[in-house]
Amino acid sequence: MTTPTIPNDKRSYSAAYFALELDRNMQEGVIKSVEGGALKADVITHQMGSHPDLWRQVGRPKYDDIKLQVGMSISEAFYTWIQSFFGGVADRRSGGIIAADFDGIERARRDFYDAMICELQFPKLDAADKNPAYISVTIAAARTRFAAAAAGKPLPPAKLQPEKLWTACNFELVLEGFDCAKVTKIDQFGIKMKVIEYQYGSGRDPIKVPGRIEFPNLVFYLPETDAGQFYQRVKDRVIDGVPAPDARATGSITMHDNGNQELCTISLFGCDISGVTPDKLDASSDEIKLVKVELIVERMEFKYAK
Repeated sequence: MTTPTIPNDKRSYSAAYFALELDRNMQEGVIKSVEGGALKADVITHQMGSHPDLWRQVGRPKYDDIKLQVGMSISEAFYTWIQSFFGGVADRRSGGIIAADFDGIERARRDFYDAMICELQFPKLDAADKNPAYISVTIAAARTRFAAAAAGKPLPPAKLQPEKLWTACNFELVLEGFDCAKVTKIDQFGIKMKVIEYQYGSGRDPIKVPGRIEFPNLVFYLPETDAGQFYQRVKDRVIDGVPAPDARATGSITMHDNGNQELCTISLFGCDISGVTPDKLDASSDEIKLVKVELIVERMEFKYAK
């Protein structure tokens, strides 16, 4: 008896590559992971008069946000999209998430339309951490669709290029008026934009519009022996009530690859020190004593190094 053959595009597969596509003709590159983008509907329950039965039906569609983890191998066009987000611009893009097998053959596709970036999460930066670092990007799409994969279609070679290795230890913090050469860690931080969703008339899909963008304050660490300038700033501003200068400090966080080539820079504006907290003192610990510094930041800008 002959065993029936299963078409290659119908076989189960283990995805090895996840690729991002923007504006249909732009090949952006490989991403580390992806989740979300599900299509759902609220369940509406109602009762007819005094009849004891409950009736249920599905409501209008709802689309989950799509969360991506990306490194530094994505194309410049993607980071231009991130740069627009930092500027508060509602840059809407359409594209797709492609899952491919170990041969680079497309096996599944998830398309999205009129999507905006609504949140970015930068990883914790630590001079002692040699692990690869990734940015988490959340996008809010007006609608998503699960589409059939192109049978036997391989991903373009550009999408399978090696990752530019960005490790969590390769960073540099600069803050006007302060010596930050000994900064050892910067806590994880995120930039968020509230997405406002509303229904209109008889339309099935909701409309999503951008709200206010919120920039975080930063927390970084340096040895206690190098923290005198920060203690003095807090004393001047908080204890003595010395007025803030006309123009607050500016600064930047620059990420590098393992060859010390610049990858991207986050510029900081309207900065001031709001708190300094020393480490717990413990006679049984032989670790270098650090100080946690809390930094006010009013605005940020992002620049990708070409």
